[in-house]
Amino acid sequence: MTATTSPPRTPPGVHVPKRRGVELSLLIGAVLLSVFGYMAVGLGHHGAVPPDAARYGAGLGLLALLAHLAVRFRAPFADPLLLPIAVLLNGLGLVLIYRLDLETPRDQAAPTQLVWSTLGVGLFIVVVVLLRDHRVLQRYAYLSVAAALALMIVPIFFPAVNGAKIWIRLGGLSFQPGEFAKILLAVFFAAYLAANRTALAYTGRRIWRLQLPAGRVLGPIVAIWLLSVGVLILERDLGTSLLFFGLFVIMLYVATGRTGWIAVGLLLAGLGAFAVGSLEPHVHSRVQDWLDPFASIEAGDGPGQLAQSLFAFAAGGLLGTGLGLGHSVLIGFAAKSDFILATAGEELGLVGLTALFLLYALLVGRGYRAGLALRDPFGRLLAIGLASILALQVFVIAGGVTGLIPLTGMAMPFLAQGGSSVVTNWVIVALLIRLSDSARTPLPEAAEPGVVAPVSGDVR
Repeated sequence: MTATTSPPRTPPGVHVPKRRGVELSLLIGAVLLSVFGYMAVGLGHHGAVPPDAARYGAGLGLLALLAHLAVRFRAPFADPLLLPIAVLLNGLGLVLIYRLDLETPRDQAAPTQLVWSTLGVGLFIVVVVLLRDHRVLQRYAYLSVAAALALMIVPIFFPAVNGAKIWIRLGGLSFQPGEFAKILLAVFFAAYLAANRTALAYTGRRIWRLQLPAGRVLGPIVAIWLLSVGVLILERDLGTSLLFFGLFVIMLYVATGRTGWIAVGLLLAGLGAFAVGSLEPHVHSRVQDWLDPFASIEAGDGPGQLAQSLFAFAAGGLLGTGLGLGHSVLIGFAAKSDFILATAGEELGLVGLTALFLLYALLVGRGYRAGLALRDPFGRLLAIGLASILALQVFVIAGGVTGLIPLTGMAMPFLAQGGSSVVTNWVIVALLIRLSDSARTPLPEAAEPGVVAPVSGDVR
């Protein structure tokens, strides 16, 4: 698998502003909003500003500044919105976790989450500084998929946690290898589909309105997908299985341009969900809770997690109860992870929840924008794949806690408690920044005077 020679950059003669000053201004605003939220939690909960508010702001500001300097000097043409959005979401996540820590003094998650966030920003800086050309990743497609499968297999040999075998626990340290596997699979899918996109789109049999690729072309990638999903089913991690399936279908559609794959993907996802929901007891119970979230109340057993989440959203109303004044901790052990969006909905209201969703939509949209502006197929597919990972996670989690779809047990990007998740999402943002920098960096002046390459993609 070799890297393409097509230069993924803006044609010469086109002026592209770097906008690093815009990024720095937005970062200052993101840090200030996070600090104000931290102070609001203290004022709402016990009527005083937390004594370490200045230290929290200084720590978050230092991390943001270091990340900004890495982008300024190593990716000067990168999209100026990606980093500020990530900092704001991460900062708000720390605020919400700290707010829930006040109700659970024996279970303090915010300090650990801050350590993981620091590690995530550190890896962000490493990726931005060391990865000078994203096309280098295309050479390691098969190494990436081998590493991804290994990461997903290892947790099988460890005890299940909350019904799923997705954790590796060594002493006091625990992490989810599957979180890192999704990036590696996105690299493999992008590399393989970029190398075989013509064969996938124009060869094979035609059944009704769908052009099926030849088995020798589609077979390897389907086998890798089935193997990864099979491992995840053994681990009962069906949320990640759904994410991988959605990623596979989206990238196949982008590579071939054939809308029939969307219909096939939805059909297969529906059949698989029905089969697993009927046969797997852990998933079946979640489906039953989704169909009737108030059944436990009618049976006299009290509200379950989904019912408590719906109560929290209802209590928040339009403007919310205010930070530190809600009761979403009643959801139980998953209040800081799976259901942290319920805290945002109760204490920030529909307005605050909408603002959060708009931030995620903007982050995903800028990732798609970078992909559309790139000229090389691998970079385009990789950018769209990474942005789709974030979009699918937000949809699956938000749909689960609001009762739109059954719960899947995933972590809201940047917002929820989960060290593996926050580190992985910082790596995704770093790769999107590298891709957007490649898309917007102008080429050197043409060798022949007056020769200018045609514009490809959005270069603003």
